[in-house]
Amino acid sequence: MTVYIAWSSVDLPTDEPGPWREVRPAAPGLGFVDSDDTLSRVFHELKWSLPDDSSLVVAPLAATPKLKHLRPGTQTWLRARLPSA
Repeated sequence: MTVYIAWSSVDLPTDEPGPWREVRPAAPGLGFVDSDDTLSRVFHELKWSLPDDSSLVVAPLAATPKLKHLRPGTQTWLRARLPSA
């Protein structure tokens, strides 16, 4: 399993089928993706689910990042899936 951080200029889809178990919204345009698939596959599936002119960044996380002012439960969700930094 890999957790990816994803940012877009629009809100990420949370109900679209894709190569992930969950897309967890953390803030407007920011989310975390729990997937067993590759970075390329996750990126392209997210890209295809967004409007054509949307910006998108996706990167894998190796450890739980430091967080501030994100949606309640985000830190707990990440700690359940990633090692501590």
